[in-house]
Amino acid sequence: MVFLTRGLLLRTYSKDFIDKLRIYVRGGTGGNGHPTLGGIGGRGGDVYLVGATKSDMTLKSMKDKYPEKRFVADTGQSSRKQALSGLNGASIYVQVPHGISIVDAANNQVMGEISGPLDKLLVARGGRGGMRSTTFIPRPGQRRNLYLDLKLIADVGFVGFPNAGKSTLLSRISNAKPKIANYPFTTITPQIGVIQYPDFRKIQLADLPGLVEGAYLNKGRGHSFLKHIERTKLLLFVVDISGFQLSTKHQFRNAFETVQLLTQELRSYDASLTNKPSILAVNKMDLPAADDLFNKLKDGINTRTTSNFESDCDEIMKFKEVIPISAHTGKGTEKLSSRIREIIDNRKLNIRKRLTGGGNESVRITNTDHELNLHSLP
Repeated sequence: MVFLTRGLLLRTYSKDFIDKLRIYVRGGTGGNGHPTLGGIGGRGGDVYLVGATKSDMTLKSMKDKYPEKRFVADTGQSSRKQALSGLNGASIYVQVPHGISIVDAANNQVMGEISGPLDKLLVARGGRGGMRSTTFIPRPGQRRNLYLDLKLIADVGFVGFPNAGKSTLLSRISNAKPKIANYPFTTITPQIGVIQYPDFRKIQLADLPGLVEGAYLNKGRGHSFLKHIERTKLLLFVVDISGFQLSTKHQFRNAFETVQLLTQELRSYDASLTNKPSILAVNKMDLPAADDLFNKLKDGINTRTTSNFESDCDEIMKFKEVIPISAHTGKGTEKLSSRIREIIDNRKLNIRKRLTGGGNESVRITNTDHELNLHSLP
């Protein structure tokens, strides 16, 4: 059972992690034309966003490097007697982290995405130089305020309510060392870990801040959490076998109701998330009476029993497997690591074979760089 204290309610998210950054971009103004001699001014430079050459770049490091967050391309050269056609202004190429969606702040429309070092997106075109059709007056470049919206790229995304043991599990099966404590919301920023198998195969895991009821309505971190699981290949649900209660003001949920409620949160945010491959890790199996509680959970999953709490969701995820574990003692975690790899590797194989996924698989329950020539910004 989880209780929130006044002090915990005042906890804030670390300023070292940023998943959304607003920037200003402007294409260069065109050069002046020469009305007497009919000369044409050069075009202003363009502004491009490109995937960083180093995959460890973050929005925080970008903000620190460019605190003004303004990116303006060069002005086109004006026409003159010695050169009637002015040279075009230099374009600039701004490196951004991988996994970024670029959103126009004026209309909230997504302009594109940057997923890797080969990606490039034109975000502000330079203005035309002065010419006869413009009465030799140059045109300004495009101006935009943009949001850089980060969605983490990881193979596996952890899904669970606070205090389910996600951080402990991450530290058990990967190289990550997240903060762990006996109170909710220990994870206040995403934690990334990597499982390295004996044959050196690596799988990346993302432990994200715990959900709260109503996350899909943007309560708590809401959308800031849910958006990060959109890019994952596999969802790992982590549930406390003894149940969950956010605070004394919230209703207690047993393990099955917790799974059902988590399903509702994902479906309400984006129904397609419920179609992702998923595993249910039932944690804290070292607690007294855990075996009896696990049997009840299995019955609910197998029969798709409707729970007693009020909800508009009468379904649960179709898990590839339900695995009982104890992140504290390590029980079941080797089985979990093996199954994670099996599902992800099979998914890659199916994609290569261009197969569509089947929907009749029954749940299994276990009882034990490319280099870019970048313009130098001031």
